[in-house]
Amino acid sequence: MHSTRHIRVGCRRSSLAIAQSEEILTVLRSRHSGLVFKTVPIATLGDKNPSTPLKDLERGSFAKDIEISLLNREIDIAIHSAKDLTIHTPEGLVLAALSKRLDPRDVLINKWNLTLSDLPQGARIGTSSPRRTAQIKHLRPDLHVLPIRGNVDNRISKIKTREYDGVILAAAGLIRLKREYEITEYLDPDTFLPEIGQGALALQVRSDDQELLDIVKLANHTPTSIAVTSERSFQKVIGGGCTIPVTAFSEIVDSNISLKTMVARPDGSQIFRNKTMFDINEPEQAGVHAANLLISSGASGILDEDATNE
Repeated sequence: MHSTRHIRVGCRRSSLAIAQSEEILTVLRSRHSGLVFKTVPIATLGDKNPSTPLKDLERGSFAKDIEISLLNREIDIAIHSAKDLTIHTPEGLVLAALSKRLDPRDVLINKWNLTLSDLPQGARIGTSSPRRTAQIKHLRPDLHVLPIRGNVDNRISKIKTREYDGVILAAAGLIRLKREYEITEYLDPDTFLPEIGQGALALQVRSDDQELLDIVKLANHTPTSIAVTSERSFQKVIGGGCTIPVTAFSEIVDSNISLKTMVARPDGSQIFRNKTMFDINEPEQAGVHAANLLISSGASGILDEDATNE
């Protein structure tokens, strides 16, 4: 008698992470009715240290514990926000799929329902992201940027306190939680670049589990995979520590990859940007090319300073 395989799916324990997992599992269940998928919430290092600024956390702090559980065979599939992953996938694991990217942009929510350019001088905006901080300060050096941690609910609720007037969040998270009605402004990637991989979900499995590799690949969205691969390739070349704002954002335009990149000083006083087009069939080469262009444009000065301070 054929036994039903039970698939344990690991994710972060937040309501957003669980919603993201269900988004993927809805697809997998529809195509594999004979399998039973069970979500296993996991507390990551980043979740266990909610008061620690993001810049002080090791990159991958929201993914490493889930990856360890996968390697230890405590779960069978890991689902992450793609932006939480490190560049190097741990040995024994495979980044098997990237789901269709939702809106990758950052958004502003504030108590006045004003755009970023119209916020009153001295407004207090919450974010713990060095990337977001640098871009806010570059566009509006008169604003006060304050660290903020916690889940989406907690961060939005703090706008009602005296400490914060607004927050910057990812559009995709609000869409997945069905809270996009609270968004004041979608920030244009031409002037406010999102995080690498933002809006996409990444699925990892063990490299020796061919059955799950084949199953998980059904959730892969090729245009998203091409775009995020180019962004991650850029990050691998450009480097940058946890404190230096470095990011890239790709879009598919006809048969090309349009790749926008940025390196900035943490205080936003200097930002290097670049935009390049590359063949859609060469996403990794696109990232390498974009990184070298940005370095040659002068960004190496900021990156060298970061390396010296490490």
